[in-house]
Amino acid sequence: MTMSRPYRSILNRHNPMVLFRHLVLFLVFANVLGAGICLANTPVIVDDKGRKIHVKHPFTRIISLYGAHTENLFHLGLESEIIGVSVNDRFPPRVKDKKTFSFHDDAEKFVAARPDLVLIRPMIDNGYPNFVRQLERYGITVVSLQPADVTGMFAYWRDLGRLTGTLERAEQLVADFQKNVGVITSFLPPKQDRKKVYFEAIHTRMKTFTHGSMAIYALECAGGINAAADAPSSRNTNIANYSKEKILAKAHEIDVFLAQKGIMNPVTIEQILNEPGFHILKAVKNNQVFLVDENIVSRPVPRLLQGILAIGNLLYPKIFATFATMEKDL
Repeated sequence: MTMSRPYRSILNRHNPMVLFRHLVLFLVFANVLGAGICLANTPVIVDDKGRKIHVKHPFTRIISLYGAHTENLFHLGLESEIIGVSVNDRFPPRVKDKKTFSFHDDAEKFVAARPDLVLIRPMIDNGYPNFVRQLERYGITVVSLQPADVTGMFAYWRDLGRLTGTLERAEQLVADFQKNVGVITSFLPPKQDRKKVYFEAIHTRMKTFTHGSMAIYALECAGGINAAADAPSSRNTNIANYSKEKILAKAHEIDVFLAQKGIMNPVTIEQILNEPGFHILKAVKNNQVFLVDENIVSRPVPRLLQGILAIGNLLYPKIFATFATMEKDL
């Protein structure tokens, strides 16, 4: 007897093998669809080297090879997640309790520590590519970040938040910083009354900072006018070329001579005052030569607010006395 097509169809639908195949296809489809939805909701970080990192879960065993990374991770409440820091890290003071690492170390030292994330900056990526490749061969995620300006700094804080599951804290960090800067700038004198400042980056090479750099941002938020706004970038960095001749050409305009002091620029006020030709600078004649800690004016960290206050206290001490309480809270 020949079965009708509807009858065969009913039997096929109840055939265990057919049902099994349909179930498998359904599960595969559901799994692919679920993975697609999951991937779509997974934060993706693109670092300064162009690496794409899909953050499927927060990284919890982090080695930081740049002081700014370390400082920001502490601000995000991640002290326990930091298992190693750079040999040069000094802030915050609790960093002294962390194991130290260097890009000069063998990769095996890193592997033994079992990190799931190593944070570096482009200088390490570009200068020590073999070291980076070795870490990646061992399956360690490497992320290279270092913002060039303040807009980039906020994006960088958010990226650290995404990597570590602390995006909400990162957003609050950005909001608090912007709010405090807004309060400070509301007290600044009118633009026509503001002081012109030459901000030195490296004394021995007569270098300053580029427009848009964090140091110049701090200067401008403190009410200073950059006397070297025309300085061209050196090698696409935030350091700018500015010869002694150009500085002396503006001798009568420079109300204040400011220099960052630290590892990058181990200068003294005496060196600046005794620099041949500098005796004609208005700032030198009026004893308006000052030093400011490079760690609070050149790094993409919340302490940049301290740099703004420090510069403001030098330029307009009476106005910035208002912010003494804010400075104590930082």
